[in-house]
Amino acid sequence: MINIRKLEVNLWESADLLRAGSKLTSNQYCMPVLGLIFLRYAYSRYKLVEQEILKNRPSRNGRVMPVEASDFNEKSALYLPEQAQYTWLVNLPTDIVSQKLSDTQGHTMTSLGEVVNNAMELIEAQSEQLVGVLPKEYTMFSNELLSELIRIFNNDALDDVGGDVIGRIYEYFLNKFAKNIASDDGVFFTPKSLVKMIVNILEPKQGILLDPACGSGGMFVQTGDFVNAAGMVANNTMTFYGQEKVEYNAKLCLMNMAVHGLTGVIKSGDEANTFYHDAHNLEGCCDYIMANPPFNVDKVKSESTQSAGRLPFGLPSVNKSKEVGNANYLWISYFYSYLNETGRAGFVMASSATDSQGKDKDIRESLIKTGHVDCMISVANNFFYTKSLPCSLWFFDKGKTDELRDKVLFIDSRNYYTVVDRTLNEWSEWQLKNMNAIVWLYRGEKDKYEALLNEYCQTLHQYANEAQDDEVRMVMQDGYDFAKTVSDLKSFLKQQRTIAKQEVERAERKEKKKIQSAWDEEVARLEEIITVAKEAEWLYEKFGDGEYQDVPGLCKVASISEIEEKGWSLTPGAYVGVALAENDGVDFEERMKEIHKELVELQAESNDLMNTISKNLKEMGL
Repeated sequence: MINIRKLEVNLWESADLLRAGSKLTSNQYCMPVLGLIFLRYAYSRYKLVEQEILKNRPSRNGRVMPVEASDFNEKSALYLPEQAQYTWLVNLPTDIVSQKLSDTQGHTMTSLGEVVNNAMELIEAQSEQLVGVLPKEYTMFSNELLSELIRIFNNDALDDVGGDVIGRIYEYFLNKFAKNIASDDGVFFTPKSLVKMIVNILEPKQGILLDPACGSGGMFVQTGDFVNAAGMVANNTMTFYGQEKVEYNAKLCLMNMAVHGLTGVIKSGDEANTFYHDAHNLEGCCDYIMANPPFNVDKVKSESTQSAGRLPFGLPSVNKSKEVGNANYLWISYFYSYLNETGRAGFVMASSATDSQGKDKDIRESLIKTGHVDCMISVANNFFYTKSLPCSLWFFDKGKTDELRDKVLFIDSRNYYTVVDRTLNEWSEWQLKNMNAIVWLYRGEKDKYEALLNEYCQTLHQYANEAQDDEVRMVMQDGYDFAKTVSDLKSFLKQQRTIAKQEVERAERKEKKKIQSAWDEEVARLEEIITVAKEAEWLYEKFGDGEYQDVPGLCKVASISEIEEKGWSLTPGAYVGVALAENDGVDFEERMKEIHKELVELQAESNDLMNTISKNLKEMGL
């Protein structure tokens, strides 16, 4: 089994080490490296499809008929001429001139950079969607640097196309470049946690999906994963449309989609400026809208915006220069207007938009009165790679049931996340599922909640079956008593750490490192399963066997009349309140006496030390 995380890290470290040794910036390096990953992906798929074609290939005079471009077209796959095949590039001699190679224009190629540029040209000739998209700046690399990069991605593990390993690697690199480049405030990359949450709650199955601020295409990729995981084929059931003003980002999007085997129509440049153009003429036509638009954009020309339409609730505030000073509610209006009569929308928005005043408030009131606002989620700081600001996730559903028509689900998740490092937070896979479960119960989909509880039990039992210790197996036999499971596992972990310390201390010097490493793995595995059990406990203690209830500090279902009483605010914190303080069994008055006593003793010690220091200084004549 491939350790994808380790592979991601190793490939990135190798590639970034080469960048550090060159004079290239991350911005210069990003697109060419992603292009090589794409090239490697295209070759993996080519070999896979070629095997399928050759299975039933007719033969003539004892020789199997050679594969042709038309054979690949029939299977919706890219045909790769020999000079665009990755192994051909890998096996090229270092002396390019001696090979007397010609490019698509008939010119003799003298460097490896020219050869790779030519490979990109050859691939673009096979795909209308990729024309003008693939990078062709490889001549800025030295032959040695480019050859080493090509070698790095010549890894057999990347041939596991079925497991979408290369898709994962591409996303990992895109993430790392977004963090390193921080260009345009990282607008071309939406953190995977937020994308997954949006897709999970919208549950796309079939129809038209538009992202009018599509960046690098994360919404499309995650939707493809979601649809494929449900047993369907995304390219057959979904139609993807995107708009992206920055052409560089649109190219990243098309490459990202191609790496994940997706096709779509992406428009870029001035015609794709969503403030002034409905580039695909999709107003009122979309089954799904997903987006992470740029926040708080100013100086948007109001007259051009108004003539472009898609403003069912009117324009936001306009200044003396006839400009919209904050475009958040332009985006919100567009997302709503694109939906068809049963469409769903999910998007990221600045937290300030949930209770902004003036014309924004008027638009928000009209929007809420439609009954189509479905769910609002507050997100903590540090979910973005290049910004620390908090945000909110908004969800519309024009197909809400009558029972939910005058209700909105508010979730405040600002205290629920996993810390990745000092500047970055995310939702783990189990946290994403738990948040999704709240929405299921709100919608009355108890069966999905029960399936999640069963998934928790199966995961815990699977771990128990794999464990070598009878005590662990016994702990895992408690059904839905997740609290007991967590408590027992913590106790067991404490024991294991004690045993580990003793064994390492007793071991001979040459064996210490090996024994420590083995115990580190065991402890990490126990910590991982405790994390799963704790998430199960978090969910079950709140919703038991599957009845939605408001949880102070976390979630609340509010009626439109309640929202009106709050001044048409859509800020979750205004509704969910504060979590009830847990009784830790400590007598507050008694504890304060103990703290005061400790403080007095510390002050006395401090005074004694100061006196001693002063005395010593005097004796030294200072």
